Amino acid sequence: MRVEKTLEIEVTEAVRPEVALSRADLGLMDAGRQFPHRVAFLCFAGDAAVAFACLLVAYLVRFDTPLSNLGVEAPGIVLSSYSNYIIFGTASLLLVLAQKQMYDGTWLLHKRAPLRDVMVASLVWGTGFLGFSLFFKFQPPLSRVYVTLATITAMSGLYTWRRLFYYFLRRESIAGKLRQRILVVGWTSYAQRLKEIIEKDPCHPYEMVACVPTPEGSFDREPPRGIQRIDSYRSIRRVLSALAVDIVLVADGNVRVEHWEALASLCEKELIQFKVVPSYFSILVSGLHLDTLSGIPILGLSRLPLDRTSNKLVKRLLDIAGATLGILLSAPLVAIFGALVYLESPGPILYRQRRIGRNGKVFQMLKIRSMRLDAEKDGKIGWSTKDDPRRLRIGAFMRKWNIDETPQFWNVLKGEMSLVGPRPERPELIKDFKHEIPHYHVRHTVKPGITGWAQVNGLRGDTDLTQRIAHDLYYVEHWNLLFDLQTLLLTLVKNKNAA
Repeated sequence: MRVEKTLEIEVTEAVRPEVALSRADLGLMDAGRQFPHRVAFLCFAGDAAVAFACLLVAYLVRFDTPLSNLGVEAPGIVLSSYSNYIIFGTASLLLVLAQKQMYDGTWLLHKRAPLRDVMVASLVWGTGFLGFSLFFKFQPPLSRVYVTLATITAMSGLYTWRRLFYYFLRRESIAGKLRQRILVVGWTSYAQRLKEIIEKDPCHPYEMVACVPTPEGSFDREPPRGIQRIDSYRSIRRVLSALAVDIVLVADGNVRVEHWEALASLCEKELIQFKVVPSYFSILVSGLHLDTLSGIPILGLSRLPLDRTSNKLVKRLLDIAGATLGILLSAPLVAIFGALVYLESPGPILYRQRRIGRNGKVFQMLKIRSMRLDAEKDGKIGWSTKDDPRRLRIGAFMRKWNIDETPQFWNVLKGEMSLVGPRPERPELIKDFKHEIPHYHVRHTVKPGITGWAQVNGLRGDTDLTQRIAHDLYYVEHWNLLFDLQTLLLTLVKNKNAA
């Protein structure tokens, strides 16, 4: 009891109010916090109207145009007999969109991911809509042509409507109300990194408005000039009100627990979100998971996507199919460019190089030789550079178009590599990386790839290693089948600069 009373006194002293808000001010703040929810409802209503219209248009195209003669359909199809399909289809499509978290008001500014999710959601809905109707044998039977048309019209209609809606939301008078305002307690490298990310993305749903020192009156590092600095932690309640803060973010992990509890209690009373940067977990933070053990909350790492057997199986099946097709299609290229390599530099066509694979296992990676035979005669091992003098003339062309990598389809088929993953490195080059670069070996929890997320973003060869590792870790944390397919497509369509 004595401890609780002491904490209560500390809370009172630390956050004593210096100004009082009027009822009108409180009303404006509440209206501002409700604005994202109102925008989300407007988005939902727009989706509903567009989805209904698209399914209606699909019906008209299917049964009131020459397409009505396509296939064998039950006689007497009229709009009233399909009205239930249109209503049910609209409702189920909205449920799929909601399941994809398309109505989160705070993220409506971020148009790229939601627009992609609209396409994915429409395809998932179309497949499920047809399967559901066939399983329950609805009458009249649901036309497969209609479902195809409905999926296409819904996809294009929702995409167009959402795109126009995002242009409207990006007006500063609207976007400013959608962004959540963050007050940072303490200032660390994590806070600095978050600030830089937010400033680089005009569509980011967050805005850093100020920072205050820790209750001990210190900053881990000096805040930059671009952030409003509050000199005293004791004025935090006034700051929360004056700046209409939505989120309090404790960036400094050295704040004492009793101050955390006090600040969390204050945020609860003021209806403000309280968040903490898990600086003690300088690891894969997207894998952090809160669980309970006999009623005690435990924070730790959950399993990554490719730790799951089902995901491993899906990825392996894609690798086998892709590698088999790749070997068949690339065989003529290997023969042609192998001959060109031999004519320019007689000797072995294929080059075997030791690389680090999954779980640190060393394997022999295959490449079409793109350098002279004596490229490493001095014993020095290093990355190739843009205008590497050791490179063959045909080697520069092969590297630009990734042709030298095509024999690695055999490594994929053997299970040593994957189509997509972090690019494997040579053991001699990375022996000290695990001590110099945080979390470097996390990239070795998955199979290395012929291509990867870092490579399609222009990070290959002699480039910023920290950025490459960051992209590799992002891939490891966020893997899904669509991510792999997207990376493969980008590899095909992007014209890379020579590494």
